[in-house]
Amino acid sequence: MTQEEKIVQFLDDNKMSVATAESCTGGLVCSKIVDVPGASNVLNESFITYSNKAKVKLLGVKRSTLKKYGAVSKKCAKQMAEGAAKAAKSDAAVSVTGIAGPGGGTDEKPVGLVYIGCFVKGKCKVKKYLFDGDRRQVRERSAEEALKLLYKCLKKSLDRKVE
Repeated sequence: MTQEEKIVQFLDDNKMSVATAESCTGGLVCSKIVDVPGASNVLNESFITYSNKAKVKLLGVKRSTLKKYGAVSKKCAKQMAEGAAKAAKSDAAVSVTGIAGPGGGTDEKPVGLVYIGCFVKGKCKVKKYLFDGDRRQVRERSAEEALKLLYKCLKKSLDRKVE
């Protein structure tokens, strides 16, 4: 069973919904979820917020966050995930923001730097990644890791309920 199949099944079994907020992956995470039959039962909305303006308008990312930390930052990924869940009225959301390349990187924020945020029922986790490869490879790895993190966070949210 693929990661996305596990996610759709988990969400469906637990009567939960998800949203995605993507920048550098441009809808790749959502596309992988939509490939699974039954995704329409659990996927509320997907936001492709490539520009900072879209991040602010659609997800409520604070302008001050973008100014101080930039779009490729832990803070931005957190606000994207929280904002997507809120805007879509979803139990969970996953966000991806990064630099896929080949240009755009700096010493401080190199090509391949990606932040993935996961929001589930009021809790948000953000992980930082540095992927090697070309633009397509960075985007693919980002989508794969976003799905892994989402599933892990979903499972953890259920464990907390049982305790």
